[in-house]
Amino acid sequence: MSDLNIEKLLNIYNYFDGIMVTDEKGVIKYYTNFRTDVYSLQVDCIVGKTILEIHPDLTEETSTIMQVLKTGQPIYDRVEHLTTAHGDCITNICSTLPIMQGGKIVGTIDFSRSIDDGQNRNIQRRYINLPKLHSQKENLYHLDDIVTSSQKINEIKKQIPMIANTDSAVMIYGETGTGKEMIAQSIHTSGVRCGYNFVSQNCAAIPANLLESILFGTVKGSFTGAEDKAGLFELANGGTLFLDEINSMEMSMQAKILKAIEEKQVRRIGGERPIAFDVKVISAVNKNPMDCIQEGLLRQDLFYRLSTVLIEVPALRNRLVDIPVMTNYFINQFNRKMNKDVVGVTNEVMELFCQYTWPGNVRELKNVIEGSFNVISSREISVENLPSYLTSRFEEEKDRMVNYVGSLSLTEKVEEYEKRLIQWALDSTKNASLAAEKLKISKQALNYKLLKYGLRERKK
Repeated sequence: MSDLNIEKLLNIYNYFDGIMVTDEKGVIKYYTNFRTDVYSLQVDCIVGKTILEIHPDLTEETSTIMQVLKTGQPIYDRVEHLTTAHGDCITNICSTLPIMQGGKIVGTIDFSRSIDDGQNRNIQRRYINLPKLHSQKENLYHLDDIVTSSQKINEIKKQIPMIANTDSAVMIYGETGTGKEMIAQSIHTSGVRCGYNFVSQNCAAIPANLLESILFGTVKGSFTGAEDKAGLFELANGGTLFLDEINSMEMSMQAKILKAIEEKQVRRIGGERPIAFDVKVISAVNKNPMDCIQEGLLRQDLFYRLSTVLIEVPALRNRLVDIPVMTNYFINQFNRKMNKDVVGVTNEVMELFCQYTWPGNVRELKNVIEGSFNVISSREISVENLPSYLTSRFEEEKDRMVNYVGSLSLTEKVEEYEKRLIQWALDSTKNASLAAEKLKISKQALNYKLLKYGLRERKK
């Protein structure tokens, strides 16, 4: 993480007294302290040393930095009583987050706020959701990173280079875990804006009163503690701004977003001067946008403004052909990361994967594979290596399906199975002729069955 990115973070968040960045061994690489009145150590006394050297009373078990380096899990708002080698005593509230690169922990970033002992009992837990700031030099997803055998996803891949080289707004909708941000990043890296920042913000992760200042920026003195800060529209200037879960944003905030996008300028909170920006706006919703409009979660005018290009990402259960592909992809990925030699999954596991509904989609599949790597003792992932919630839920779903099928006649059961096979063939081929060939039936017979079951061939 560069000093430039540190400054960007400091320009967004101002309610911390100190910030510290370490490498993967806990060696401090960056340090800023705003409370020299209570903590006198200077930067040259800290940078280059480990946190345990600075605070001898800390251990690997009690230090948030060392714990995050060990577990990879962020720690929020932990109270630490610290004594320096120089004898300074201080009580901090610390929040420490891992810095990841290529799936590995390469360091931590630690925010601290100085308090006195009388305040400890009144601490309110505060979750920190930092916007992600990516430049062209950092690891973003590219078009080739989208691995699929699904005809629908391949259609999206073909569209991305064309979408990427226009200034038109893009809206992506799909369930949580389907890979919406991967598509957003691929649009950015495939176009002329790839040399500028890709800025990502989850709109559901920030309270409304804070989200406005994050998006538009602030002017010093506009409210207590406010500083001159650039908003995300300014930070993304020339590049791409990705607003995830925009349907979780309050309606009043949506109106302000609409105005900013239409005018292509923002005014910082407390500011008088409009600031022009040039960004490609990509938004995402986790459910059908028309349902969001009807339920009062998304302004209709904002939808029309943001959905110049509308991309639907199908759920994993609706593209079964991708399950074996993604399974092998994640196995290869974790083989490299964990230095293992897993060759695949058993037939029983693959059958379970293809029948499970995957409510968490691709993200859930990835997590299941990673979890299996932690407990596997052979070269194939077996049912015993899977989390119990998945196998138990699968059994429940199978029981429900048995009860459902049990209420059907033999003809209805055959038709239900036939319909699933046809849908699979359509999704895994380029056209109806190839689907008919895969099913070993004539094109005319397939057309009849498409009409019978209300299915249709996707137009290319």
